[in-house]
Amino acid sequence: MRSYRKVSRKLRSVREFARGLAATDHPLLVHIVPIRRCNIDCGYCNEFDKVSDPIPLETMLARLDKLAGLGTSVVAFSGGEPMLHPDLDTLIRRIRLRGMIAGLITNGYLLSPKRIHALNDAGLDYLQISIDNVEPDEISKKSLRLLDKKLQWLAEHAHFDVNINSVVGGGIKNPEDARTINRRARELGFSTSIGIIHDGSGLLKPLGAAERAVFDEVMRLINGQRQVVKNLYSGIRNFQTNLADGKPNQWQCRAGARYLYICEDGLVHWCSQQRGCPGVPLATYTIADIRRELLAPKWCAPMCTIGCVHRVSTMDFWRKPQRQDAGIAPGPVSEVS
Repeated sequence: MRSYRKVSRKLRSVREFARGLAATDHPLLVHIVPIRRCNIDCGYCNEFDKVSDPIPLETMLARLDKLAGLGTSVVAFSGGEPMLHPDLDTLIRRIRLRGMIAGLITNGYLLSPKRIHALNDAGLDYLQISIDNVEPDEISKKSLRLLDKKLQWLAEHAHFDVNINSVVGGGIKNPEDARTINRRARELGFSTSIGIIHDGSGLLKPLGAAERAVFDEVMRLINGQRQVVKNLYSGIRNFQTNLADGKPNQWQCRAGARYLYICEDGLVHWCSQQRGCPGVPLATYTIADIRRELLAPKWCAPMCTIGCVHRVSTMDFWRKPQRQDAGIAPGPVSEVS
């Protein structure tokens, strides 16, 4: 079963890659929030609360159908903690039914053998867990000690691809933990990545000497590893080198076009850190919006740390240069879709 699922994922991924090269009028990756609530609280995170209810099933299904209508390639759930949504499996099935690739970003706390099998049955393609430290502290509860058993269950039971992301920056106390996390993930056969995270106010700071040494070492390990498992959360990483030094990147961010972030209110944003841009309801989002955002330069792009946006935007680095007169997006709105 695992081999069949792996071949199927690869074929569908190749199909979507080719479609993305051929045309620019559809999103390649969408992150959508089914619930803002999270079961843990990490000091650097500004993407959760403790009180929100799950988005109603019918509302979420309508949003997924809209994304399919826009020709979206990959839809991944984020949060909050998306595994708190009681109908997550139904939502994953809807993504697959509509011909899209299904992803999930989770803190991993709610994983169990039974839950992993349910995700298999729903048709999940990709899962990512970001593990921030070896021991939990006030900055992050996503620790290797608390999650290692979950990782073992994933290695034993998951039919979907798993990526384990380690991090430096953002107040993480022991940067050398990233080395330990990366090594453990590779031992279990997962693809690995490393990210530079912002602090609680969303700001990026250059890495200190100790952080940079660990970052460089882990990057060498990742670049030298024959990653048997490749997925949408691993891959292009070169943009992070400048960020590690606090230097800007020169690139064309295609957020709002090739990448969409859909918040719990059903609004389209460039990403989780740029709420209100453009702030248009998904229900009314059109190809005209996609074309506008494809060509519109993003003021925040030089210091952006959002890896998925960098990777998706790479698809179009060679074409359609962005320009200041590409058009002005509507301002933030309060309408919910």
